[in-house]
Amino acid sequence: MMRLVRRFGGLAGMLAVVVFFAVNLPDTFLTARNLLNVSQQISMLTVVAATMTVVMVMGDFDLSVGTMASLSGVVAAVLFTQGWSIPAALAVSLAVGLAGGLFNGLVVSVIGILPFVATLATLTIFSGLAFMVSDGRTIFGRDIPAAFGDFARGGPVIGTVDDRALVLPNLTLVAAVVVLLVWVVLEQTSYGRRLYAIGGNREAARLAGLPVVGLRLSAFAFTGIGAALAGLMYASRVASANPTQGDGLMLTAIAAVFLGMTLTRDGQPKVLATLAGVAVLGILDNGLTQMRVDSYVREVLIGAIILFAVGLSALGRKGVAWRGLFRRGG
Repeated sequence: MMRLVRRFGGLAGMLAVVVFFAVNLPDTFLTARNLLNVSQQISMLTVVAATMTVVMVMGDFDLSVGTMASLSGVVAAVLFTQGWSIPAALAVSLAVGLAGGLFNGLVVSVIGILPFVATLATLTIFSGLAFMVSDGRTIFGRDIPAAFGDFARGGPVIGTVDDRALVLPNLTLVAAVVVLLVWVVLEQTSYGRRLYAIGGNREAARLAGLPVVGLRLSAFAFTGIGAALAGLMYASRVASANPTQGDGLMLTAIAAVFLGMTLTRDGQPKVLATLAGVAVLGILDNGLTQMRVDSYVREVLIGAIILFAVGLSALGRKGVAWRGLFRRGG
């Protein structure tokens, strides 16, 4: 009975959310325009959650992704104010994400600090750096190149509705590419199989000759780059950057991965299941916004969803990521 609840409870809950909003918002919710809007709204979360999946398959966590996103956005914005070109500023910002991810991996896998404790500390470090780089202010207006903001607002036209063009947002396309990349890495390569082996039994993986330290370093680096990319996407979408704009990504990304785990047979993180979790969170936020539910109520619901998803994952006793929260780093 418990297995059935864990296996199908998550799917039933997700379907219930969609049906609820479809019934209560029949004229707006399931329209093509609204669904495309949702896809753009969740694109940053999709990137963070997809790359978060890479570390969670090993039973690890990265709590610093939100502040890393903020840091990468303000780094790019500050470089723009100094006359840097868009490609150069983006490259530096992604390099910052890579460096932050490698630092997380070093602290966790080499020094052996608990992932929860280590990334909680770097969360604060990256936040402080974001305030230092930006001088605690929002960077916007003429400081941001028009082409940078135009990217987020653009996209290929895929049809028309009521004589108005339907545009597939560029940010949605970026998120789709990231999900595809993570799926290939985790599901189609020996590297991904090694990460899952570490998540299943880290000591057995080490005894089998797998380079556990190097693999964990690379996984955290992957997640750091994903967080930095999400920060750049957010800055492009709002044509500005501030040192707190990515702070809400961490909890929702973890919630999305846990929600996805309720859909998998063995309770392991899978990127396509994570994508389903992201979609549910995006649909929930969009539907509640249309129903004019206050933002603090939405936060309560997100917290409840996290508890629900973790509880269902724990019922299976085969998932690995929920056990990694307090597992030792070495």
